[in-house]
Amino acid sequence: MGAILLSASAARAGEYSFSPADLEGAPGQFQDVDLSLFSNQNAQLPGVYSTTIFLNNVRLETKEIAYISGPDGALQPALTPQMLREWGIGVDAVPALAGLPAQTPLAEPLGSYIPAASAGFNMSQLRLDISMPQAYITRRAQGAVDPSLWDDGVPVLFTNYNFSGSDTGDSSHATRNSAWLDLHSGFNLGGWRVRNSSSWDKSEDKQHWTTQQTFLQHDINRLKAQFTAGESHTGAEVFDSIAYRGVNLASDEAMQPQSQRGFAPVIRGVASSNAEVSVRQNGNLIYRTNVAPGAFALDDIYATANSGDLEVTVKEADGSEHQFIQPWASVPVMQRPGRFKYDFTAGRYHEDGAGSRTQTPLFVEASGLYGLNNALTVYGGLLTSDRYRALATGLGFGLGEFGSVAADVTQARGRALRLMYVKNIAATDTQLTLSESRYSSKGYDSFTDAMQIGDDEDEDRKRRRLQISLSQPLLGSSLYLNGYEQRYWNTRRKERSYSAGISRVINGINVHLAGTWSQTPEGDDDKMITLGINVPLSRWLPHSWAGYSYSDSQQGRAVQSLTLNGTALDDQRLSYALQQSRTEGESSASHSLYGSYRSQYANLNAGYYSDSDYSRQLSYGVSGALVAHPAGVTLSQPVGDAFAIVDANGASGVRFQNEQGIETDSAGFAIIPSLSVYQKNRIGMDTTTLPQDVDSNDTAVTVIPTRNAAVLAHFDARSGYRVLATLTRENQQPVPFGAVVSIEKPAQSGIVDDNGTVYLSGLRDDTRVQVKWGSAPDQSCTAHLSRSAIDTPAANPAGLRFIHVTCLTEPDHATPSR
Repeated sequence: MGAILLSASAARAGEYSFSPADLEGAPGQFQDVDLSLFSNQNAQLPGVYSTTIFLNNVRLETKEIAYISGPDGALQPALTPQMLREWGIGVDAVPALAGLPAQTPLAEPLGSYIPAASAGFNMSQLRLDISMPQAYITRRAQGAVDPSLWDDGVPVLFTNYNFSGSDTGDSSHATRNSAWLDLHSGFNLGGWRVRNSSSWDKSEDKQHWTTQQTFLQHDINRLKAQFTAGESHTGAEVFDSIAYRGVNLASDEAMQPQSQRGFAPVIRGVASSNAEVSVRQNGNLIYRTNVAPGAFALDDIYATANSGDLEVTVKEADGSEHQFIQPWASVPVMQRPGRFKYDFTAGRYHEDGAGSRTQTPLFVEASGLYGLNNALTVYGGLLTSDRYRALATGLGFGLGEFGSVAADVTQARGRALRLMYVKNIAATDTQLTLSESRYSSKGYDSFTDAMQIGDDEDEDRKRRRLQISLSQPLLGSSLYLNGYEQRYWNTRRKERSYSAGISRVINGINVHLAGTWSQTPEGDDDKMITLGINVPLSRWLPHSWAGYSYSDSQQGRAVQSLTLNGTALDDQRLSYALQQSRTEGESSASHSLYGSYRSQYANLNAGYYSDSDYSRQLSYGVSGALVAHPAGVTLSQPVGDAFAIVDANGASGVRFQNEQGIETDSAGFAIIPSLSVYQKNRIGMDTTTLPQDVDSNDTAVTVIPTRNAAVLAHFDARSGYRVLATLTRENQQPVPFGAVVSIEKPAQSGIVDDNGTVYLSGLRDDTRVQVKWGSAPDQSCTAHLSRSAIDTPAANPAGLRFIHVTCLTEPDHATPSR
């Protein structure tokens, strides 16, 4: 038997057959077996298979695809117009497809709708090859998702909460209590989202409630923008970010295809034939595509490093190659050629917690950035109110191998100049950023400063600000340097901060050394040096590290600390840390321990600290989310801007791949707390955690949420008995090998083995089983599985129940036997 199957799988494509008489078994057992289903190498049982899709030999994705049996027994994919759109096929340009429901499977093979198109499934490789004439393929950028697939989600009402508290005592036995609660709540209906941020603070006998912001938000898909009304903040590309109460319309780069976010040049060239174009940066392949003869423009290169020339290779059909260099350097303001990024706000200045002297005028701000070409971006903006006006204009330009520069000037009762330089030295992997803001007249204020300090106060007006950031690999180590200096008008005061550090991993041991120096405007200095060593202990204690640190500062004495931290449990949901510290020159010592636990319902943490001066502190906290959705209420870990509500069809205790501490509750629901917006998110079920009485047709679901959406991810899990049923006919012979078994509820099918046994799952009630092994009237029978018959035998350790049942040709039922 095994040899037959092996030789069949190794056979080349084409029709082949073998005689049932060649099968081992009782005399005559296989004489009436119809094995025509297996005469085609791709003939398998219809159902849902995890499939890798290729379009014209280019890999697209892997997803669950439903298949049905074709006329020759080969599996045919149940393709829908929505699937074709998602794969970049111009469905709307095909009259026969344009009017069909998006989710309804095509009634005919793909070639019946699009001439010369085909879809072929290779069962051995679980590969679906779609061949499509180029005229019907819409060119799409890498990572592009059809906006028609963006999901606004389901109606939800939720709140994110973060509560923390502490009890502190000292040598006098006095105790002080404090508590803090942070709430981020929301309501979604259709494409509209309402958000609110509030907090409560309690210290001893005082408590205070604050509402930070409330706003309404909606996508404007056609403009690739977000509309916001309420309390929020403006963007900070041209002017400093401003808190406002009003309305805002701003472009949302997340709506662009993944490969068109951030800055990258458009690569233009000419191919003499059908050619392959490869792009490398710093020796690494970052892009490859095929182009037709003639001029080409590649506008979907992923943004990577800030600079580093691109090496472009065009390989012609005859094998010949030609190369050229595309310079690449960018500062944050740089935009792709033809890309316009904008931000418009109208409202009232609104700064929570501002003093009584703060002004709150109405204002209007408009700013924009536009990429003229690969090397030049222009930007500017206007900000005006009844007491303040500012006009800004600037340029961002690439200097090729010399880096990139952005320079702008802002005029507002004075003038401010701003300059930024960014350079990536590929040969040494050096990253350098320099910036300077110079306020050339003391009358200049930013909008926020002008609203807070008033017209007659100039002691806090800024004069000059310098910043530097440098990172450099050095002899197997990582070195960094950061610096900042601020000067003011009418005073010699300075504010400075410098930091530097180096780290290296030696045989798995991480060693780092860092130093900082800071100076306040009042002239107070502070210097600190820190040495740290972290040693993995995985050989003795899994997922754990031991650490030693030494720190010495100008404001205090040197402190040495020993720490032990790590994670535990099967998915590392428990974290812990223990520390003991001692201060040199004193008898002072302190001890602390901390633990946190990520559950499906919330995140919990607690800590305790004590020292030799009899000070002590107990801290505790809990954070999570409460989500009310159309099917009920679900508790979860804190949720992000977009999240998924998983419906596992009532299956509880199911976990998910790459999600720490997440599993379905007793109702079969779970929350996946964070998703990427406007792109595909794969939610994979950890099938090893399925309960013994649960099977699932789906092992992964793909969702594409819009910003702030709560999307539904449904898994077709089946809860019920899992049965190995042995089917025998009236003559006590097993149902023939290869017979197809099907039931209607839950919908499933299977093939019996040479003992007449078939696997069925999700059985809860009385079930009617139809069996067919040929087209003749006497090549089918019907069996009836009663719940009592299924429930009687005990399940084995794997949760399977073994039963025997008689399958009758006539009448249309049978009496089960054990």
